Amino acid sequence: MAMILVTLSTFFLFLIIVALYSYQKTKGISESGVEGFFLAGRGLSGYFIAGSLLLSNLSAEQLVGLNGNAYKFDISGMAWESTAAVATIAMAIFFLPRYLRRGITTMPQFLEERFDVNTRRMVSIMLLIGYAIMANPCSLYLGSITMDSMFSFHDSLNISYPWAIAILSLVMGIVGGLYATAGGLKAVAVSDTISGVILLLAALLIPILGLVMLGDGSFLAGAKTLLRNNPAQLNAIGSSGSSVPFSTIFTGMLCANLFYWCTNQMIIQRTLGAKSLAESQKGVLLAGAIKLLVPVVMVLPGLIALNLFGNNLTHGDFAYPMLVKTVLPWWLIGMFAAAIFGTVISHFNSIINSSATLFVIDLYGPLTGCTDEKKLVRVGKIASIAFSLVSIAIAPLLLNTPNGIFDLMRRFTGFYSIPIIAIILIGFLNRQVPASAAKFALVFHIIAYSIYTFSGLDKVLPIHYIHMMGILFVVEISIMLIIGKIKPRKDYQPALRPASIPMEKWRYANTASVMMLATLVSLYVTLSPLGIANTAGIPDSYPLLIAAIWFFAVILISWLKKRDGQTKNRATHMEPETKVSYHNASEITTSSKT
Repeated sequence: MAMILVTLSTFFLFLIIVALYSYQKTKGISESGVEGFFLAGRGLSGYFIAGSLLLSNLSAEQLVGLNGNAYKFDISGMAWESTAAVATIAMAIFFLPRYLRRGITTMPQFLEERFDVNTRRMVSIMLLIGYAIMANPCSLYLGSITMDSMFSFHDSLNISYPWAIAILSLVMGIVGGLYATAGGLKAVAVSDTISGVILLLAALLIPILGLVMLGDGSFLAGAKTLLRNNPAQLNAIGSSGSSVPFSTIFTGMLCANLFYWCTNQMIIQRTLGAKSLAESQKGVLLAGAIKLLVPVVMVLPGLIALNLFGNNLTHGDFAYPMLVKTVLPWWLIGMFAAAIFGTVISHFNSIINSSATLFVIDLYGPLTGCTDEKKLVRVGKIASIAFSLVSIAIAPLLLNTPNGIFDLMRRFTGFYSIPIIAIILIGFLNRQVPASAAKFALVFHIIAYSIYTFSGLDKVLPIHYIHMMGILFVVEISIMLIIGKIKPRKDYQPALRPASIPMEKWRYANTASVMMLATLVSLYVTLSPLGIANTAGIPDSYPLLIAAIWFFAVILISWLKKRDGQTKNRATHMEPETKVSYHNASEITTSSKT
């Protein structure tokens, strides 16, 4: 009884602290305006953006799903998360200046400016369907099985396992929906940041305790056991038969990550609420850098579970919850459960807030002609409740997914991620492609990907579904360019206007980007036969390879700093009047080229 009371006390204490702090930080933000509710009054700092991005992404979906994938298959699935560093760099350097300069609230708003209103509506509807029937239900489902595993909820209440999952999904959905409905984006970002710090610390603790148990009380002995038993299991370079072949990193996975981090409303909405371009870039790159810790918290526990439990678990998605329950001291269970609960509701309310934004800004407002901001916010809150209920109803139905939830999610998001990133890139990089080409690409992709997925072609064709996403991306880009040549649009001009926030670039953006890329390459060299995954021992060439990677990184950083210094010197020597026009001209020139 004492253990139960301590666990429940720490659990609820954490949730109350987060709620009170979120209220304290958001009570000055007006909910009467669209920007106040949906974009946090465009006042988010880089740290809140980073925290919200991380917890919107780092949820039970990754902790449970990716570790389950590592337990059942291999650690090649870490590529989905670690290679996000490349996409966050693209977001910070290429996409963010273009989004913030336009002052948009949703990504589809750009599509209306570049193509037409119907393209905007089609993309908004695709995103809403994806959020409501897959992204949010998956988050609730994985959070529910984790909570039930830690507290044996179905045994305590003497109910069936599916009913336990349904009840837990309902509770977490209600709490998450209240956050999004009551506080808007500011409340979401603040609660995300607090929960994110606690989750990161808790998630790092699990592999440490797991290795201690594997080594019979010694962390080093556990690490040696993991390496000695089967070094090949630490190989992140997936073969053609792996869950994620290494070659897919350069095809469909790159496209999917670009969509997720550069065009996905759930993600970019935090960056659109930044108080400056520099703060937004800082937040995005900080989130990308922390994502490089993925192997430690998202695949290593899965390997530890495999070594501790063998192949005795009935489902890969049970590996992480079982490991947590086994290695975590009882007096920390309440805090960890609260952290998991926080990630689920934060991920949930992030998607709900973004869904409401898309519905109100892209669909309800334009279709009804409503311009009353109070009414739009009120409709957004009603939409939040509706989307929450749909997700809560679907979550328990995911219990019987055969290959684990992570694989299912990646396959499903392929329906909308690939065509959306294709038309966004075409929209920025080409002026001649007409709206008809973008709409054709959207419809073509849904039909082609559906035939591949549901007709059994994915079983017949020796092409991995991630490669298929990459192939369709190239095909759709080609189709749009061909239509643009045959029937070009000649009247498009970028909608440039004075930015509502400071647009100075973050001074360390280039340095951080290069260091992230060097870390990513070093990570893959380490987790390969060139490093610790070599069955014959770590090769003598490994330290030389790492040194060479960082040597070239230092040279590139020095060159970029020198180039930026020359650019600033040229601007400094101009007349005051010319300097102002130079700043504007540079934006116009960039947009003209793109």
